[in-house]
Amino acid sequence: MNPALWISKTGLAAQDAKMTAISNNLANVNTTSFKRDRAMFADLFYQNQRTPGGQLDQNNVSPTGIQYGTGVKIVGTQKEFTVGSIQNTGQSLDVAISGQGFFQVETANGDIAYTRAGNLQKTPEGVLTNAQGLPLIPQIELPDNVKDIQIGKDGTITATVAGEADPVELGQLTLVNFVNPAGLEAIGGNLYLETAASGEAVEGVPGEEAFGQLEQGSLEGSNVQVVEEMVDMITVQRAYEMNAKMVSAADDMLKFVTQSM
Repeated sequence: MNPALWISKTGLAAQDAKMTAISNNLANVNTTSFKRDRAMFADLFYQNQRTPGGQLDQNNVSPTGIQYGTGVKIVGTQKEFTVGSIQNTGQSLDVAISGQGFFQVETANGDIAYTRAGNLQKTPEGVLTNAQGLPLIPQIELPDNVKDIQIGKDGTITATVAGEADPVELGQLTLVNFVNPAGLEAIGGNLYLETAASGEAVEGVPGEEAFGQLEQGSLEGSNVQVVEEMVDMITVQRAYEMNAKMVSAADDMLKFVTQSM
């Protein structure tokens, strides 16, 4: 295959991958606590016809050499865990994490998953869950006759219970953090799983050390910047078009050589 054709093919594939990431970012611009994806690329191996510094003759060396690149490849997609805008909802069970950290939930198969989406719900039994109905860890139960629920910045949950003059403490929300949050595995539903790349979860109290504070009556919005994504989309589209033109040009050159033989 003509090297230019192959290189342009890798360019098309790379730009297509980046466009996929951009389209997913834009699709989730209003998703609670969504974190944008960033596609990362690296150049492929080089064909060295002359090594830089190689001997040209008895008295001279090559200052640059002759090296032909063979294209580009995608090496990863990285979640950017910058905090999204905090949006006021006025709902007592909506909790935003202002800073670092994740809530823990128990999945249907008993695994622990992690989320920054704090749109909490209460089951008929009073158990606090995430929006998908997965119970929080540690499990917190609210009595039937509870009212005026207050969630402190440190995660302490208090409420007025019938028959009690003073507010009663019902539990505490905790957070976990990771050495490398970008290494978490996204599984959908605003959920992540721990991996060898993320490191083990470290649990702590909101507002202490490396953990963010909790903001009751608020939710964290997506950290996608629409203008930035649109600019990236235009750049990718142009790069894709240029690679497509390169394929056409290389094909024309190959046809010319074939017809001239």
